Amino acid sequence: MKITRRLGFFGVFLVTLLAGAAFLTIFWEVMAQNQAPPHHQPGGFRNPHFDASGRGKDFFRWRFGLGPKEEPALSPETIPAFHPQMTPVDLNCLNHADPETIQITWFGHSTFLIQVAGLNILTDPHFNHRASPVSFAGPRRLTPLPLRQEELPPIQAAIVSHNHYDHLDRTTVRKLGNGVRFFVPLGLAQWFRREGLENVEELDWWQTTRFGAIRLHCVPAQHFSIRTPFDTNKALWAGWVLATPPGNIYFAGDTGYSPDFWEIGARLGPMRLALIPIGGYRPRWFMRPMHLDPGEAVQVHRDVRSQQSIGMHWGTFKLTEEPLAEPPLLLQKELAEAGVPAGRFIVLGFGETRVFRPEVTEEQERGGAAGR
Repeated sequence: MKITRRLGFFGVFLVTLLAGAAFLTIFWEVMAQNQAPPHHQPGGFRNPHFDASGRGKDFFRWRFGLGPKEEPALSPETIPAFHPQMTPVDLNCLNHADPETIQITWFGHSTFLIQVAGLNILTDPHFNHRASPVSFAGPRRLTPLPLRQEELPPIQAAIVSHNHYDHLDRTTVRKLGNGVRFFVPLGLAQWFRREGLENVEELDWWQTTRFGAIRLHCVPAQHFSIRTPFDTNKALWAGWVLATPPGNIYFAGDTGYSPDFWEIGARLGPMRLALIPIGGYRPRWFMRPMHLDPGEAVQVHRDVRSQQSIGMHWGTFKLTEEPLAEPPLLLQKELAEAGVPAGRFIVLGFGETRVFRPEVTEEQERGGAAGR
């Protein structure tokens, strides 16, 4: 009888212990889910890999020429005067893209037309003559637009990396209208809605959504957001990966170098195509945390496991101190030093279109060989 009671007591104790352990497991899982991600902060967002304190003071040091002096990246005599390579836009090609390929057209800065899986998608759409809140001042477009916005084929979607004026132009997106689906980082949808644009979806880093035959992944970038003196970092900044039938396309947006690129490559690579900034990098003492230079762009190409990369964010607006013609020249130098074939990371002419077909990966080749 005593043994039976002891066994009964032990059973109740064991059940209670297991129930308590299960409760604690659920409790900590809920707590972990409710914990804010490291890039969130009260009232906005931050960069997990970079402490931005003191940036305001450094900005004025830069603008007043009070920062440290730096040696030029290339000898000034080796850099020619800037004459943009303009390529006449092939409207027939734009209006008859093969849905089984990736067709890319560059219009300058960070604006590309991606045509894939029967969709026409713009990146950071900007077809205005200034990157500014006003029409009479601010950075002026130094390279003519290869075509008028009205000449574009029907656009179904646009992806936006952040709210800076050289990446998000009010006039351009209002012309695109509610027939276009806008994909934006967290906190930016309310700006679109204030502009009367309701067809907008916002995502946090590592969130995913579907549009037609493609899946869009919002991925980390190291940058910041500001549109007025009162909204610094209240909206998120991001890159995007488009998972498409011919392969994944990575649009880096605007970013400095961080460990995030390796993680993007590990989670979502390899990339059939990567669109990576190569300009806006001088002076390095100030620009390094927020803007890649060509050497870092080559490292991003490797980190995200890109089969083919295209340089962007150069030659359109004079925003920083490097000569306008320097980024492609420095890119070639960095590719050679890194042992990356020059054809794997190219720049396009303004208005140029390239077509990329699905490429067999090393993993697929090994799998095919094993099956034979």
